Amino acid sequence: MNARTRYDYLASDRSQFLEEARQASELTLPYLIRGHEEHMTGMKQLKTPYQSVGAKGCVTLASKLMLALLPVQTSFFKLQLDESQLGENMAPEMKSELDLSFAKVERIILESISASDDRVAVHQALLHLVVSGNALVYMSKHGIKVYPLNRYVVERDGNGQVIEIVTKESISKELIQNQLPKELLDHATDDDTNTDDVDVYTHIKRDNNRFVWHQEVHETVLKESKGKAPIDINPWIPLRFNTVDGEGYGRGRVGQFIGDLKSLEGLSQALVEGSAAAAKVVFTVSPSSTTKPSTLAQAGNGAIIQGRPDDIGVIQVGKTADFRTAYEMAGTLERRLSEAFLVLNIRQSERTTAEEVRMTQFELESQLGGLFSLLTVDFLVPYLNRKLNDAQRKGEIPKIPKNIVKPTIVAGINALGRGQDRESLGQFLTLLAQTLGPEAINTFINTDEVIKRLAAAQGIDVLNLVRSMEEVQQEAAAAQQQQMAMQQQQMNIDAMKTPVMDPSRNGEVAMMEAEQQQQPPIQ
Repeated sequence: MNARTRYDYLASDRSQFLEEARQASELTLPYLIRGHEEHMTGMKQLKTPYQSVGAKGCVTLASKLMLALLPVQTSFFKLQLDESQLGENMAPEMKSELDLSFAKVERIILESISASDDRVAVHQALLHLVVSGNALVYMSKHGIKVYPLNRYVVERDGNGQVIEIVTKESISKELIQNQLPKELLDHATDDDTNTDDVDVYTHIKRDNNRFVWHQEVHETVLKESKGKAPIDINPWIPLRFNTVDGEGYGRGRVGQFIGDLKSLEGLSQALVEGSAAAAKVVFTVSPSSTTKPSTLAQAGNGAIIQGRPDDIGVIQVGKTADFRTAYEMAGTLERRLSEAFLVLNIRQSERTTAEEVRMTQFELESQLGGLFSLLTVDFLVPYLNRKLNDAQRKGEIPKIPKNIVKPTIVAGINALGRGQDRESLGQFLTLLAQTLGPEAINTFINTDEVIKRLAAAQGIDVLNLVRSMEEVQQEAAAAQQQQMAMQQQQMNIDAMKTPVMDPSRNGEVAMMEAEQQQQPPIQ
């Protein structure tokens, strides 16, 4: 099969997931997921939801996931030596030098990420994951490109491994006019509704331990579109928000709470329309009243007209109790959705402490431990492998031997686990100090080990930063010896100042002793 036929064949399995994604997008961010193969060259008028809770929740959750996976101030990975391959004969000085070299490589990779627009593309991919549950990331030499669910199809084996991907995109025919004959290109554009664009299909297929791909236009392969890459550095990364056995696509966070979103949307629409009706002011005039409606309508503020107040009335909706019930239910749904999308709602009180806010935020982030694990395996590992391979190919970093040096992810679920260790260690030390007193920490706790564990929990490298216990003891011994030497020196100076030890005053001492011997005793 050619790429177009294969795409149409696999699109049938995607239709149900795409329809659910479109419904989820309409309630949250309508611009993310469009209809089936919809091509829009200009802006399309989209339906605006009556509530913004879904949009706020999606943006907040995607931002938190991005900061957890690609933190700004710290590294999301660490290069480590595989000591099982080297043995135990390595000198500590050599290991320290290698750690410093690894830290330099980490900084180079982080600087390249900061200089690119990777975080923008990753945030966009995470938005698609939260809403639709699926996104395809392509890491080219020009940057990262994100394909929404209505632009690609994927097939997986029984273990969830990708075996085939087909993408569809519409590009200008001027970009590929040098790769196809003119008559074939004209024939391809005649079949499209837009004569300036053509549909390009990219077919990616697994071939043993590598992926191969090419692009087709009107069942003809483009000349410069063929490529291949090993599995571990494959630039095509299909992502899923969660996995279901037997399904090739994922389901988003919005789909898990679509019931609450639909209920909130209906209540919000009823409240908005009901409030607009209740805010409308309409006067009624009795048919037998001497006051004419035109006179009442033309009367200005503070005007005096003839008439009886009993003949003039105001229409009232009288739905205050019903509005209150709908308002309370909408508030309950909003709180549940805010908790589901990790929107931190701080308790409004005069005694809300910073510890309470921090614990609430940590509890919310702990709810997505499984998602962190999935994104760490499906995204961070291939993303890092591709980044390291590109940097080695460009000569920005030296070639890293795979059998000796292994990159380790320290973000995502690992950062969440380190945060739990930090919380537990802090609570243990606080409880120990409160129970046995602060002096118990100095007596029973190994300070060196506490510092190392706190640094590991924060993701901080202690190399040449924290002194070891041997260095502290050596410095303490050196300081004690220096103090004893200074005391001995001061004692020697004081002894030299005595008349007996001062040569210049020895004569005076002898004369004083002689005078004391010549004086007669006092009777």
